[in-house]
Amino acid sequence: MSRCVALFHNISSALRAEKVLLPTGWPLRLIPTPRHLSSDCGVALRFGAERREEVRERLAAVGVEAEIHPLPEAPGDR
Repeated sequence: MSRCVALFHNISSALRAEKVLLPTGWPLRLIPTPRHLSSDCGVALRFGAERREEVRERLAAVGVEAEIHPLPEAPGDR
């Protein structure tokens, strides 16, 4: 499964994004921010890559700024 990660400037934005997206029922999870992507906020939101544009639109609609990046597959992700 291909995944993306949304990066935030602060923890409150990450928590707000989770709150906005949880009711959708999409599989998502707050994870430690991958250090190769950013050192701003220690929390990122991981979700399926097929939802990339929907996530971007929903977060923008509520004023949550996020950078969305593809997340390389880990060996156990298949």
